[in-house]
Amino acid sequence: MADTVLGAGGAHAPTGAPQPTEQVTAALSAIERSTQHLLATAEALDDASVRAPSLLPGWRRSHVLTHLARNADGLVNLLTWAKTGAEHPMYPSAADRAADIEEGSVRPHRLLVEDLAAAHGRFAHAVRTLPASAWEAEIDAGGEPMPARHVLRKRLLELWVHSVDLDCGLGFDEIPGADAEQLLEDVVQRFGGRSDVPAVTVVADFADGRTRSWELRGTTSVPAQVRGTPGALLGWLLGRERGEQLEGEVPDLPTWL
Repeated sequence: MADTVLGAGGAHAPTGAPQPTEQVTAALSAIERSTQHLLATAEALDDASVRAPSLLPGWRRSHVLTHLARNADGLVNLLTWAKTGAEHPMYPSAADRAADIEEGSVRPHRLLVEDLAAAHGRFAHAVRTLPASAWEAEIDAGGEPMPARHVLRKRLLELWVHSVDLDCGLGFDEIPGADAEQLLEDVVQRFGGRSDVPAVTVVADFADGRTRSWELRGTTSVPAQVRGTPGALLGWLLGRERGEQLEGEVPDLPTWL
């Protein structure tokens, strides 16, 4: 049996396998923490409550959990692309993605939890064993070209946002500060590339006393200023909340997803 070393999250990886960089290890640790919160939430459900509606129109909680499992597998495909140089789309097609989520959503609670845990394990293994040089390889997530390292940010965003969507007591303001700051960066960046977004200065007041701002360079000539906690801003930007807790003239935004 090959010697092993302890990897991020306590799992074992073969000695001599490509070891993640310090930045990747930190990102994976954040993903591990978010995943453990998600799995604990999922474990607390049962066959009845997992069929209850989520905060996403038309989706039950079982749809959200299945989506998160298939998202992990889709991101493994992108990391395989980065590793091999051979194109591996995240999903075969939008129709296949939707069918997989619908099919998985009818499974019993226990199978949903086991599927989610197994998918995370596959994703974490792909991250830990990706050669350092492959993190800068260009991949394409459904029309979104990006370096492979952005896969980590995409996964963290999916985990926290859909953990809120499960409607099991987690609010955006309960997302850890460092993660919320990264999520805000990512959401603002993606909105910033769209032509249907108004110009907005987004100002976040963090619990540690820091203030940070971002610019949505949209179509209006004079930017509005919107201010609030990171969680309140995230809820508004992502279309999950109307922005009642924010300060300033809160403009309407186009649909996030």
